[in-house]
Amino acid sequence: MTKPRSKKALYIGLPLALAIGAGAGFLVWDHWFKGNAGYPLAVIKQANEMQDRLLSFDSHITVPIDFGTAGNEADKDGSGQFDLAKAARGRLSGAALTIFGWPEIWNGPNAPHKPTDGFVEAARNEQEVRYKIISGMVRDYPNQVAIAYTPDDFRRLHGEGKFAIFISMLNAYPLGNDLNLLDLWAARGMRMFGFSYVGNNAWSDSSRPLPFFNDSTDALDGLSDIGKQAVHRLNDLGVIIDVSQMSTKALEQVAQLSRTPMVASHSAPRASVDIPRNLSDKELQLIKQSGGVVQIVGFSAYLRPLSQPTQDKLNALRARFDLPPLPNLAVALMPGDAIIAAWPEHKFGEYASALYGILDEEPKATLKDLGDAIDYTVRKIGIDHVGLASDFNDGGGVQGWNNVGEIRNVTAELIQRGYSEADIAKLWGGNFLRVWDQVQKAAKPLANR
Repeated sequence: MTKPRSKKALYIGLPLALAIGAGAGFLVWDHWFKGNAGYPLAVIKQANEMQDRLLSFDSHITVPIDFGTAGNEADKDGSGQFDLAKAARGRLSGAALTIFGWPEIWNGPNAPHKPTDGFVEAARNEQEVRYKIISGMVRDYPNQVAIAYTPDDFRRLHGEGKFAIFISMLNAYPLGNDLNLLDLWAARGMRMFGFSYVGNNAWSDSSRPLPFFNDSTDALDGLSDIGKQAVHRLNDLGVIIDVSQMSTKALEQVAQLSRTPMVASHSAPRASVDIPRNLSDKELQLIKQSGGVVQIVGFSAYLRPLSQPTQDKLNALRARFDLPPLPNLAVALMPGDAIIAAWPEHKFGEYASALYGILDEEPKATLKDLGDAIDYTVRKIGIDHVGLASDFNDGGGVQGWNNVGEIRNVTAELIQRGYSEADIAKLWGGNFLRVWDQVQKAAKPLANR
């Protein structure tokens, strides 16, 4: 006969078993349910398993200036949208971390909102700070992260379980008229370059000219002479040309001049929201014809038009400042009226503060809105020319995809819509890597330029 267990054993063993069972249950819940955006368990399970197999790439994440400082450490699961802990949880293989130079031109009601004499110098300093942040992350966490200088590097790092950093740069403004700075940055690892941000610069017209920069639409008629030279230089350097945020004329000229595929690193179709920042059907076709990729961005205001209550609030604000009712959604998303150029600093500050406060209250777009934009673009230009981007740390994020730890929800949305694993692999990085391969193979050695 089996000897009965002692009461002491029961007192210890039963709670221990319950604790172990509860712990195991929590781990299962944490793996399958935490962060679930409402998808069936079977879909989430499939998305998780697929994410473990996929090579996944986010083509636009901005590096915050304070990234890596106390409370915002690269290896800690902090409050930001990107860190190595979240990337590991989400099974994100790598991302384009953007070296972005754009000093604060408005930081309170009485601060300057026009470029000062030190504007370019401050922008270049921001570029250096962000580059040092990336270099420091690689130095401090060599077992977790490394820079991918080639597509083969990216694939190798994915196989090693390390996060792969692809260095990109956005905005030619800080480069002034110095074309040779492209060579410098390419030597430092830059593999994608975007000419434009908000506001025109010396190289290219922007899709969002700034009246308080005294900008006008198509001021350069697309690309300037140095902008056209830059297209050829970037081709020679093996650097991808990013056409997001360019004016239509500038994009068309890149399509004519470039001998390599173009990429829109963080854009959406104009069919989702009719604003110049989004891509028209013609622009989508030009990118496809180049062999390139449109990376659909999880940026709420580009995926779903502003609600009527928000537009009503904006019109009430405009009436207070003697502006006419909203003529279009582009003016709703930024202080874009020409008359603003004549306003004193304090008036602009008050208006901008109130405008962005109203926009912050607008409910975010959903994964369904993102999926609709992906579906539309795939129908227009084909699965081989579409990818994914978040624009985290610069306004990106939709309900269910608010940080890099939640990318499996995007995969779940794609599964729900009937995309195969092969197609999802293309969207999550396969198409981008194909373009990167082509661009690097088309580069010319220095002696042959």
